[in-house]
Amino acid sequence: MADQIPYKEHASKLMLLGGPLILSHLAQMAVTVTDTVMLGWYDVEALAAVTLMGTMSFVFFIVGSGFAFAVMPLVAAASEAGDDVQIRRTTRMGMWLSILYFACVLPILLWSKTFLLMLGQEEVIATIAQTYARIAAWGMLAQLLVMVLKSYLSAMEITRVVLWATIASAVLNAIVNYALIFGNWGAPELGVQGAAIASVGANAIALIYLTVYALRRLPQHALFQRLWRPDWEAMATVYKLGWPIGLTNLAEVGLFAATTVMMGWIGTVALAAHGIALQIASITFMIHLGLSTAATVRAGRAAGRGNEVELRRGGIVAVGLSAIAALLTVALFLAVPEWLISLFLDANDPQYPEIISVGVSLLIVAALFQVADGAQVMALGLLRGVQDTQGPMFIAGLSYWAVGMTSSYVLGFILDFGAVGIWMGLVIGLGLAGVLMHLRFWRRSAKIGVAA
Repeated sequence: MADQIPYKEHASKLMLLGGPLILSHLAQMAVTVTDTVMLGWYDVEALAAVTLMGTMSFVFFIVGSGFAFAVMPLVAAASEAGDDVQIRRTTRMGMWLSILYFACVLPILLWSKTFLLMLGQEEVIATIAQTYARIAAWGMLAQLLVMVLKSYLSAMEITRVVLWATIASAVLNAIVNYALIFGNWGAPELGVQGAAIASVGANAIALIYLTVYALRRLPQHALFQRLWRPDWEAMATVYKLGWPIGLTNLAEVGLFAATTVMMGWIGTVALAAHGIALQIASITFMIHLGLSTAATVRAGRAAGRGNEVELRRGGIVAVGLSAIAALLTVALFLAVPEWLISLFLDANDPQYPEIISVGVSLLIVAALFQVADGAQVMALGLLRGVQDTQGPMFIAGLSYWAVGMTSSYVLGFILDFGAVGIWMGLVIGLGLAGVLMHLRFWRRSAKIGVAA
């Protein structure tokens, strides 16, 4: 039995890999947060519409990104084996599946008003949302391909470039937003259309940046050589691992999207407050997501070596770091909730007091699910590292939809707790998922062999 890696070294390696990923996730969130802040300053109806459309678009994106997430453990395994051809095959077919998926969802985004009205949204909000979507939808293709390249580079343990590409796109988004939403610097005042144009441009810049870097840094992989030729075997492998990841993602973000729709039933103020509180909670969640992504790579390499001891020790460190971050976030949410909500609003808006009141209540509830949300995403990362994706999919469906969404509806409307009741349903669903996924990993999936 080889000497065990100290926990301190596990933490160091995890943070070295995960640190840039955490920062890149935060920078990516800056794109959405910038839209939310500037549209909140611009108009409450515009904020509510983009919150609604942004949430629905994110559902489609996160499902499609399941193929990108599948690329990560497969490329990591191929890298351990020194198989450059398999790395190329896997990554290219991840791109193929992402493009095919985008072609399927594009019509829904372009004619989204019809679907939003069917879901009971107000006419004016649905109209503004479709105006935004008909431009912003085109950025999803670039965003999906960026996710594939991020997974490829992360699996190769190259994460700093991911951070720099994301920062560049976030800065561009903020500049174009400021110019086109309000009509600054001589630009036309386009409102939500300006925000959509900025987001498309930001995603395009990130795609170009990562593509050029990958070609220059890792030319031996020749990722784009004969890209037009299908590789059915590699595509099937990526698809088999990726579709459960996509549906698992759908189960979680679908729960959040469903609560957004429910908030729309309550009214514009509740929807706007929900959007702001959700943005704040999502920012802190990026810390756990970055650690989870790093845990996937680390767990994948340990599993590839059949080293169960180091897989478990690395998992303990990853979960511990996530728990520390969650507790710090809880303290922040409980200490200054009103100040956090106010950052996203114009104090002169006539609806400011109402949105602050609802938003503060939601943020206090959000503190409750920080620990649960962090725990479940860390378990997911570890499970994906050992290529266990179908079991978590069923756990997610049970926890988020059967339990979480039902609880949100019952607490919010039948028991009449309103917006706070809807968010309490989130706590219940996330908590159950966290418990069940950790039980699956530690009692079953982590049993891969003995220390090398």
